[in-house]
This record gives sequence, C-alpha cells and structure tokens, in this order.
Amino acid sequence: MGKIISLLNHKGGVGKTTSAINIGAGLVELGKKVLLIDLDPQANLSLSLGIPRQSETIYEALRGESELVPYTVKKGMDVVMSTLDLSGAEMELINEAGREFILRELFEPLKEEYDFIIIDCPPSLGLLTLNALTSSNYVIIPLQTEFLALQGLAKIKQVIDKVRFRLNKKLEIGGVIATMYDARKVLNRDVVETIRKYFGEKVFNTLIRDNVALAEAPAQRKDIFGYNRNSPGAKDYLNLCKELIERTSMVEA
Repeated sequence: MGKIISLLNHKGGVGKTTSAINIGAGLVELGKKVLLIDLDPQANLSLSLGIPRQSETIYEALRGESELVPYTVKKGMDVVMSTLDLSGAEMELINEAGREFILRELFEPLKEEYDFIIIDCPPSLGLLTLNALTSSNYVIIPLQTEFLALQGLAKIKQVIDKVRFRLNKKLEIGGVIATMYDARKVLNRDVVETIRKYFGEKVFNTLIRDNVALAEAPAQRKDIFGYNRNSPGAKDYLNLCKELIERTSMVEA
C-alpha cells in the first residue's frame, strides 16, 4: 500500500515544488516507485519536468471527467500534471457532495501501484489543499530558513489538527524540511534552532543547502539527479529521502 504525502506551506518561495520533485526523484534513486501529483494551478512541477500538455490533467479528474492519468517522466516516476484551469476548481466544486474526499477516491485504484504518492499542494489553505490533506498519511512542511518563513506556522499546524480531528484520523506531520540553508548565516542557524524548538524531532536532520544546481535544474526540465547528481542538492535530497523511508517504515512497524 503506497504512502501518500502532501508537501504543504501556504507561503510561496520556500522550496515546496523543488522538494516535491527531488524527494520523488530521490525515492526513485532508492528503488521506490513514485507518483507525483501537481495540485498547484501554477503547474510549476509539471513545467519544471518538461511535461507536454496532456488532455487529461488533475483538473479533469477532480471534475469527474476522467480518472487520474499518470505521465511517465522516467522509469519509476510518474506525474499527474496540473493546468491553470485548476484555479477555478474550488469554485466549481463548492457545491459537490463530499467535495473534501474527491482526491481520496481518485487515489484508490492507484495506491497499490506506487510506493509513494507525493502531492505538491498549492500555496493556500483552500479546498484543493483540504483534499490533499484528507487523502494523505503524512504532511511534510518545507520551511525556508529565513525569519518570515516562521510566520504562519501556527496556522499550518492548526489546519492539520482540524483535518485530523474532523476528516482524516490517520494524518500526521511526517517532518519539517529546512530549505535554502547557508551555515555561514547566523540567521539561518537561528531559524533552524527555532524550528527545532517548535517541532522537535519532526524536523529532518538533513538540511537542504542553498545550492545553485537546484535552481538550474528546472530550466533544463530535469530533477536534480538528472541534472547534476554530484551536486550538494542531490546529496541533500538523497539523504532526506533515506530519512523519510526510515521514518515511515518505523511508523508502519
């Protein structure tokens, strides 16, 4: 049974999509089969991997016009792409019965096919994000190691707690990723310390260092391993994925 993980932060620019892509790619490097779900109307994940426009996207699936149709990016990694049309989905689905559970139902036929399903949530806490949380086993929160990234943490935790209480008893925080980290900056070190005080052992030991290769890879329509597997970014995400597998395996046991 595949583990479903949402990457969530309602603040943009924290490395959420970069993390979704490279966690997916890192898990593939470790022998896992992965499905990435681009649930962001900006479609940055789909664009970053160079996926050509598909006739059946996450938008059509949520509207009940199709099933989830994965596109194979490389061996072991499939993607359900997004589209700008998705920006109107929340208004279109507002009167649907059971609207919070649409994505969960769509995942049912696919859960046995993949080891991990990774959802790149939109930078908001609306119906799309609610669907992701309702269908997930874990939430991973990417946090840029800057002061402003700390603002709104309480709100994220509050939303997760509400979803767990009302809609998805199995949901838990799978971890917090410190991104864009530069050990030379006192502020970065202080922010990591603050995050660890707030989330404790939930914070991954692996810090994702600020690395130009991570910014360059999407321009080449590649994940970090396809672009430069010897870069610090590739090494960090591979170590992060090893931690993730260990954590989720411990919970399973």
